[in-house]
Amino acid sequence: MAFSQGISGLSVAAANLDVIGNNIANSGTVGFKSAAATFQDVYAGSRIGLGASVSGVVQNFTQGVTQTSSRPLDVAILNGEGFFRLASSTGEVMYSRNGQFTKDKDGYLVNSSGLRLTGYGVNANGGISGGTPSAIQIPTAGMAPNATTSIDAEFNLDSRSTTPTKTPFDATDSDTFNYANAIGPVYDSLGNPHDVAVYFVKTGAGTWDAYGTADGTALNGGAALSGLTFDANGNLTAPAGGAITLPTMTFPNGSAAMNVTVDLSGTTQFGSANTMSALSQDGFTSGELTSFSINPDGTITGKFSNEQTRLLGQVVLSSFANPNGLEPKGENMWAETQASGQALTGTPGEGTRLGSLASGALEASNVDLTSELVNLIVAQRNYQANAQTVKTQDQVMQTLMNIR
Repeated sequence: MAFSQGISGLSVAAANLDVIGNNIANSGTVGFKSAAATFQDVYAGSRIGLGASVSGVVQNFTQGVTQTSSRPLDVAILNGEGFFRLASSTGEVMYSRNGQFTKDKDGYLVNSSGLRLTGYGVNANGGISGGTPSAIQIPTAGMAPNATTSIDAEFNLDSRSTTPTKTPFDATDSDTFNYANAIGPVYDSLGNPHDVAVYFVKTGAGTWDAYGTADGTALNGGAALSGLTFDANGNLTAPAGGAITLPTMTFPNGSAAMNVTVDLSGTTQFGSANTMSALSQDGFTSGELTSFSINPDGTITGKFSNEQTRLLGQVVLSSFANPNGLEPKGENMWAETQASGQALTGTPGEGTRLGSLASGALEASNVDLTSELVNLIVAQRNYQANAQTVKTQDQVMQTLMNIR
């Protein structure tokens, strides 16, 4: 027996203890992946082995338990092999399963090391741009106003109504019309709201006239905007397509002239009370970003103070043919290597290899403390046993030295 076997055994046992200790130390680290030391025997031209050595440290990339969080910028990867793709300000790309992000002063989503979460931006049409992933930046500027150009409204006009006996139409006199309702506010090019209302006057069996006002002023000089005609089943047949174009509206606030179309498709004339069943329009005032959320498919949706929502970007994920080939860089990050293969980058989603995202959640460490404590006992016994072989060899050597 030589000392080499015992010494090598002590060395690999110490390495095993280091790995186990590191697992236990990181049992509370978000996104941490446990590791296990692997060993191999050592021979050197002899049938008697010379001990053991560490052949490598293999990481376990199985998913950890998902834990809920109160922070919307805490994000977990669910049911997938993906990694968050992060980039430094100099362009160095790293990968992580730790989804604890914050927003820095410039609006970038960053991790605790200041690396920026990457993904796709938004194009001029408001859709996801695609292309090469870049750092995601939440805009700090507000949303510009959008002038109203169309209004969709559906009414039921009571077929039991009678033609008013008082004429002409006067928006301030309810005896000159059968039914009125607001279809505003509408918004001008500066985002200022204006009250627009429509008035309906029955003129005969299945026929009505529509009038309108803007900020209390009669449109079209007080004349009817359009006539409405209904068939015997109460369905609107005129105007064609149900659309009424309002006269051009101008306001003394410097905004552009407004041209608005009112779509009354779906309006009916049934024997029930006058009512409005649907109303929508495409204009809005300016607004500031109040909150944003990350959706399962990685899209980021912003909510603004003007009650509008808008896409702000999309998070991407990356996977690898051989995750164990990644180089651990510390701080819950890995770097791509030749052994790992090139990063396969795409968008998250349910059923994809990359996995989907859950906002307000975090992936806990996948360390099984019970197993690690058992492994710790076994590693300790291995260390003690290898120490005993060194001690025994020392005793043998001492016996040889005492022979005279």
